[in-house]
Amino acid sequence: MPADRFSTATRLKALGEQAAARVYRARQPRRNRLTGRAALLAMVMCSLVVALAYPIRQYISQRSDITDQRREAETAGRELDRLRDQKSRWQDPEYVRQQARRHLHFVAPGETGYIVQDGSGTATAKKGPPTAQRPWYENLWDGVDSADKR
Repeated sequence: MPADRFSTATRLKALGEQAAARVYRARQPRRNRLTGRAALLAMVMCSLVVALAYPIRQYISQRSDITDQRREAETAGRELDRLRDQKSRWQDPEYVRQQARRHLHFVAPGETGYIVQDGSGTATAKKGPPTAQRPWYENLWDGVDSADKR
């Protein structure tokens, strides 16, 4: 028996596998090379991005404007409802009387008007009562009287 532990068939098989591995490594394409097709594809993609960038930006901007306009329309609609409600209240004579009493201190004929002072007003050094604590119509009549005296 020869000193060789492996048979000829086993050695040939091993040599064939080594040769096949060398051929396989030699046929693999290099990954760092840029092919013509890849360059063309990259150029087409870049041109598409450039061509679509402006219209997409305009689209997004217009969508934002539409959202802002809708928000403003809703606000205007709420304000319109509020004003219509206020207008309908002013059509009611009782509401008009109530507002005249509250803001202008109007008194109906036969009633006695009272003004309750809480003491928060400050006294002035002028003659007569301070005008800030008096109703507006007393200030008006005092102004008419003083103009008549001149």
